[in-house]
Amino acid sequence: MPENVPAHIGFILDGNRRWAENNSLPSFEGHRRGYENILTIVDACIERGVRYVSGYVFSTENWRRSEEEVSYLMDLVYKMVTRDLEKLHKKGVRLVWLGMRERLEPKMLEVLEAAEARTADNDTITLGICFNYGGQREIIDAARKLIEQGTPADELTEERFAQELYAPDVPPLDLIVRTSGEERLSNFMLWRAAYSEFIFRSEHWPDFSVESLDECLLEYSHRKRRHGA
Repeated sequence: MPENVPAHIGFILDGNRRWAENNSLPSFEGHRRGYENILTIVDACIERGVRYVSGYVFSTENWRRSEEEVSYLMDLVYKMVTRDLEKLHKKGVRLVWLGMRERLEPKMLEVLEAAEARTADNDTITLGICFNYGGQREIIDAARKLIEQGTPADELTEERFAQELYAPDVPPLDLIVRTSGEERLSNFMLWRAAYSEFIFRSEHWPDFSVESLDECLLEYSHRKRRHGA
C-alpha cells in the first residue's frame, strides 16, 4: 500500500445507467448496484487510511431526469441515511451532507439532519454525500452568506470564503476519480477541486472495484503535487 494515501477522495459516480444497459438490466438496477458499490468502496477506503470520501450522489441537474428515476434516486439516499445508517455508524463513519435544501421534501431534510447528528462524533472516516448539489451554486450560496453578514471586502480571503461552503470542515480534495470514461468535472466540488489530482477510469461505477481503487491510489502516489510551486 502506498504511503502517501490521499486524505480526501471525491468520486464522480458515473455510468450506472450504461452499466445496466450493457447488462440488459433496468436502469434502476444500475443505480441500486451503484449504491451498493459506494458502501463497498467506503469500507475499502477505511482499510487504506483515507480520511474523507465524497460522492456525487445527485446533482442539481439530475432533476431533469424522469420523475420515476428521480424518485428512485431519492429512495436510495433515504435508505442510506435511515436503514443503512446504523451499519455506517458502527464502522465509525461520520456522515455529512453537502447540497441545497430547495426542492427536497421536509421528510428528507429531517432524516439527513438526523443522520448527521447521529454520526457527528465518529472519526474513522467522513462520508460526504453531495446530494442536490452543484459546485457553482455552493459558491454562490457562500457569497450570499458573506454579503448577508456584511463581510468587508478587505476581510475576504480564501480561508474566510471557505468557511461558508457546505460542510466547511470538509477539506480540499486531494484526488478526484471519475468513472465511465468521461473526462470532466460536471460541476463537482469546484472550490475544493482547485489543486486536486484527477484520474479518469473507463469502467462504469458498479464495476469500479477495490482493485480499481488500489490502482488509483498507486497512480496518485506517483504524482508530484506542487500546488503551483
